[in-house]
Amino acid sequence: KMPRIKALSLTQVAKDWLAHTRHARILHIFDNACNLINENKDVLSIVAPQIGNGPFNLVVEEEVNFVEQLNLEPPISVTSAQIQLGDITVQIESAKLWNPHPEWGFLHAKRNDLIDQLQIISVIDHQLPISSALISKFSTAIVNADFSTSLAITSKLSGLGQGLTPAGDDYIMGALFALWIIHPTEVAAKFGNEIAEIAAPLTTSLSAAWIKSAGRGEAGQLWHQFFDALIDDDKAAIQLRVENILAVGETSGADALAGFLNTMKAYMASFSRSAATSSTE
Repeated sequence: KMPRIKALSLTQVAKDWLAHTRHARILHIFDNACNLINENKDVLSIVAPQIGNGPFNLVVEEEVNFVEQLNLEPPISVTSAQIQLGDITVQIESAKLWNPHPEWGFLHAKRNDLIDQLQIISVIDHQLPISSALISKFSTAIVNADFSTSLAITSKLSGLGQGLTPAGDDYIMGALFALWIIHPTEVAAKFGNEIAEIAAPLTTSLSAAWIKSAGRGEAGQLWHQFFDALIDDDKAAIQLRVENILAVGETSGADALAGFLNTMKAYMASFSRSAATSSTE
């Protein structure tokens, strides 16, 4: 029988999930993570410390090999204080609250300084399995706050590709992070939410959870570390954080980074055009 394990940290979204869930089932089991889904189709990820904090993660203090410990249909009971998952009891009382929102206001204020830092990022030439015309239109529409075009393209990108988080969705997620830097918070929140509402029903439950989080301006720990490195203008740290993101999934991290960088590049291009226009007036 498994010992009780303590949760180290969770987000407000995870806390709300625990408070409102009556029925949960297992969505996926990996060695270091177990994704649960409830009757409202909301996802909670119970993860080992090496995966760390994320928008809907509950981080537990020790390594548990979920694949060895669980079958796909263990009895599950959920309260605000604990999750009973087959023989595993996760105690939640002492878990610390983690804030999944990066410093968007600060990043937005510094957005033009970030342009220089982003130029130095060397990303292997990553080929997305998506039409480049489609993604470049999407990124440009986000920069121009062109709601109708970006929403029309969202419905084509969402669910496009293979796997638990298809490439089109990962691209959207990265582009949403750029959206939060490019636009003021109120615009980003409204715009991000509208994109997520269109994308979520068209894809997998897990991918929908990531897109909804990004629409609300929530990001995982690796992205927080990347944004912190950008704020500190630390070139070595930026490159290291980029490599950590690229290592996520088979291509998930690379697809999301492509969405972020392409959208920031579209912003740089429009920024330099408007700078050039104003200097010739």
